[in-house]
Amino acid sequence: MLIFIDESGIHKKVDHSTFSLAYIELKDSKEIDKKIIDIEEKLKIKSFHWAETAWPIKEKFIIEVLKLNFKAKIAIIKNPVNPGKELEKVLSHAIIEKNIKNVYIDGKKPKWYEHKIKKILRDKNLSVKKLKTVKDTQFAGIRLGDMVAGLARSYFDKKNPERFDKYYKKLKKRLL
Repeated sequence: MLIFIDESGIHKKVDHSTFSLAYIELKDSKEIDKKIIDIEEKLKIKSFHWAETAWPIKEKFIIEVLKLNFKAKIAIIKNPVNPGKELEKVLSHAIIEKNIKNVYIDGKKPKWYEHKIKKILRDKNLSVKKLKTVKDTQFAGIRLGDMVAGLARSYFDKKNPERFDKYYKKLKKRLL
């Protein structure tokens, strides 16, 4: 089993801040990678990134990706005082599987983020060698995590419910 972890909103320092963490579980990563790459090619985008994609493309990506076979866990933290502590608490409850081959996180994260995940893996008697920091362009599973985290954060922020509610309801069927 491969695990992909991405979040949305962890670096926001002002205004209302919802931090969403997506934990994606894939049993057949190669098949999902291929299908996501096919979706990106069909949409004529290099690689999907929630914050950098316009809504019409984002919506088409969501529709297609929600047809794929994956499971997800989502954590929503509203206005976190200490994002590192919250991340540690959430992941210690999320990482429960024993048959994990690798855990992938987006490489654009601060060092403390990686250190927190390594601590959690050690606490669960899992090798920290299983943790791989990767670029989002390397694995479509990271882009899938980005989409799930972005959609969840947008849904819980309630800034545009007519846009996000129907897709989040479909995503809920994938949640563990």
